[in-house]
Order: sequence, then structure tokens, then C-alpha cells
Amino acid sequence: MKLPSIGFIGIGLMGEAMTLRLRDLGYPVFVWNREPERLPAVEAAGAIALASPAEVARHGDVVLMCVLDDAAVDFCTRGPQGIVHAGGEGKLIVDFSTIAPGTTRTLAEHALRRAGMRWVDAPVSGGPQAAREGQLTIMAGASPADFEQARPVLEALGGQVTLMGPVGAGQTAKIINQAIVGAGFVLMSEAVLLAEASGIDAASLPDCLKGGFADSVLLQKLYPRILERRFDPPIGYARQLAKDMAAVQAHAREADCALPLVEEAARLFSRYVEAGGALADSASIIRLYEMGRAGAKGEDA
Repeated sequence: MKLPSIGFIGIGLMGEAMTLRLRDLGYPVFVWNREPERLPAVEAAGAIALASPAEVARHGDVVLMCVLDDAAVDFCTRGPQGIVHAGGEGKLIVDFSTIAPGTTRTLAEHALRRAGMRWVDAPVSGGPQAAREGQLTIMAGASPADFEQARPVLEALGGQVTLMGPVGAGQTAKIINQAIVGAGFVLMSEAVLLAEASGIDAASLPDCLKGGFADSVLLQKLYPRILERRFDPPIGYARQLAKDMAAVQAHAREADCALPLVEEAARLFSRYVEAGGALADSASIIRLYEMGRAGAKGEDA
């Protein structure tokens, strides 16, 4: 069976890994990125670079997108050279970005009204290595019919693919995911610091706690990286997680839901970005503590 052609917009850490995965599986892939210096790695794998999101949408049977934030998704969708200017009645837009559910619904309605294009929000969790292996966790929002149409591509990239509800529901699930991740990164950093300060065998802690209530993927996979300060090359940028945590805060306010633990984690990531950690690995948030700048606002050590 002939594979559909893929248009991929946004070749960052995740977009590059997903594009390479799709090329490994034999999909024809057409790509665009705002910073062209990111393109050679995927071009070397056979992806074809084009001049605009609209051009990518014209060439792709399915249009995939993985960009930084709400403004970037808006620009790529309905900007001067955005996807909707390509037309394509019935064509699917699958957005892997993490953005606000309200923005998702607004852009989905615009794409349908302006170009007859249908939308699947499909934010992901798992990082670049999981993308290369086709083992991402994908939380989707779409009509059941659109989800089924997108399923083959989603399952090419994800080991766990779940339809959470209509358009916007995937983004809501991702917001909750990021609340857990952001707070978890901070908690694992504090666990490392406390273990080191207490003089125990800090490296043995994941094995010691394995199978108990404190066990988790974060404890088994993230804690050792933080303990060993293995942050290069970055797996995910701190600025991205800071942006996501701000989105969690905004959504919680809209839902009239107080989340003090999340608020504190968001404050720490925001402070780390301001302190120069924007392009550092999210796991390196421990450096904020080591700088003596993790105290309450205005109370740096």
C-alpha cells in the first residue's frame, strides 16, 4: 500500500526526531522550519524542504505541526503563508504542539471554515528518543472519524495513542501531563539534593524505592540523570517547560482551580529561564538551587 505524503512544520528537537522516524518507515516527508539551519539533518534523511507552511500543506496528504507555542501555531495556520492558504478540503491538520485548548478550538474552527481542513490536536510526551523509536505517548482531541483517519500516522510515532474527546481535549490532557512533569522535575531535583546532603548512597535510591508508592518513571529515569548532572545535549529545553507550566497556570485560573504546588514549580522554571537556563535541559533545574536562587521571590540565598 502506498504511504501518504507527510507535510511536517516545525523541525525542533521533537519535530526532527518525528520526521526521522517517519522517513525510517518510508513516508515521503516535506518540511518547513522558521530557522532553516535546523533542516540539514532531516534533508540528509530524504525529507524535502519547502519555502512556507502553505507549500508544505500543498504537498502533504496529511499536515503535521510541532512548534513552540500558541503564537507559532497561529502563524503557521493562518499567517500570510499559513496552512489554510493551501486549501485542501477534507485534509487533516495534526498538531503535536502544546498550546491552550481554547487556541486549538479557535484555529480548528478557522481551518474548517476557511479551507475545509479538519483538525486533530495530538500533543505528545516522551522526548526525542521515544519519538525516534515510535514510542511517544499521544493524547488526541478530534472527532472519532478524524481520529481514525489520523490513527496510522499517530501509531507510527506513538506507542500509546488515546482519543480523549473532541478538539481541544488532547491539549487539556497535555496540560495535566505537564503539571505532573514540571512538578516532578522539581521534586526529583529536591530528592537528589536531600539525598546528597544527608550522606546516604544517593545512587541506590531508585533501587531502594522500586515497587513502593514513591516509585515512578521519573524516579527510575530522571533522578539518575539529575544525580549525575547529565544534561548535555538537552533532551528538552527549560524554556519549553516553563512555557508549558505557564499554560497550566492559565488553564487552572480559567477552571477556578487552585494548584499551589504547580504554581511553585512554575515559578522556579520561570526563574531558571530568567537566570540564563532557557536553552538548558529541563532536568538541569537543579542548577537553580545550586545557584542559591530557588528561594521565595525576593528571598534568594
